[in-house]
Amino acid sequence: MKFPPMLKQKNMLRVLHALIPIAVSGVYFFGWRVVALLGVAIVCGYGTEWYMESRKKGKVSYAVFVTATLYALSLPPTTPIWIAATGIIVAILFGKEVFGGFGKNVFNPAIVGRAFVYVTFPIEMTGRFVPAFSGFPGGFAHWSMTAAKSLPASLASTGLNVTDAFTAATPMWSRRDFGFTTGWTELFFGNISDVFSSGGASKILAAGSIGEVSAILILIGAIYLIVTKTAQWRLMLATILGAAGLNLLLRNVAGIDQVPPLHFTLLSGALLYSAVFMVTDPVSAPKVPLSQWIYGAFIGMMIVIFRYKAIFAGGVGFSILLGNMIAPSLDLWIKRYRAAKKEVKAT
Repeated sequence: MKFPPMLKQKNMLRVLHALIPIAVSGVYFFGWRVVALLGVAIVCGYGTEWYMESRKKGKVSYAVFVTATLYALSLPPTTPIWIAATGIIVAILFGKEVFGGFGKNVFNPAIVGRAFVYVTFPIEMTGRFVPAFSGFPGGFAHWSMTAAKSLPASLASTGLNVTDAFTAATPMWSRRDFGFTTGWTELFFGNISDVFSSGGASKILAAGSIGEVSAILILIGAIYLIVTKTAQWRLMLATILGAAGLNLLLRNVAGIDQVPPLHFTLLSGALLYSAVFMVTDPVSAPKVPLSQWIYGAFIGMMIVIFRYKAIFAGGVGFSILLGNMIAPSLDLWIKRYRAAKKEVKAT
């Protein structure tokens, strides 16, 4: 079967450039298994789109590599390889190709794949996080934390073992279930590897998904995307402001202690990673500036609500999917409102 031609997209290449430091840091924090997850996601994602596009004589887009990379970096570092492959196939088939291919999808394909594995394999997606390696050479000297024979020196003195690391809780889960709040410096730089006490027992703090742990690298990627005019800054800022506004309202005005401090909300979990790389998807996001402000703010607020009320501590993916659902209507409503306003002025 002949390979279909590639749809070359310079903006998608720039997104990949912004993701390179995050991918490299993923290897540093979690080991070379991260490369295996990335490789499987990219190969399976490309293969799925190649098969579908070759049947209709279409083009394989550079966007498939962005989707696969975003999806892989959103996974826990211990995700089984076959689950990673399943999720990206679902992402391309049902998040993109079922709508007709690139530019026609309603939902962000990477989020479709991530949400699918999240609800289909909840144990692997929520209960198998590990702490990050630290120091030099960090994860560059290891395949993964779970493959290591012993804990790193920073954790070994606790008497805990690798099994305890394999069942560790992320910052969001640790705060919600055990009352332990991770420091902002660890969340900002990504060196999340700590031990805390709960109920008289020592517990290991896990870092989270591959691409979400280092806020500073995500912010550097955001600056690059904005400077190169690759991603819409309004969407990023609106998401962050929406989350910050509702967080302050619930915690500081309504006095709901279950809602974490502002810095924890913004730096923990996948909020920043998604605000920079997922919410800004040029296809599934609205196009009208006012719609973008509303869309981003809505997603940011929904993230806070999901984290506060949902069974799972996350909720970023579902917030974005809800935003994707209303995006076309937002543009339509605002355009209709402005058209009606012009007609009134003209009469």
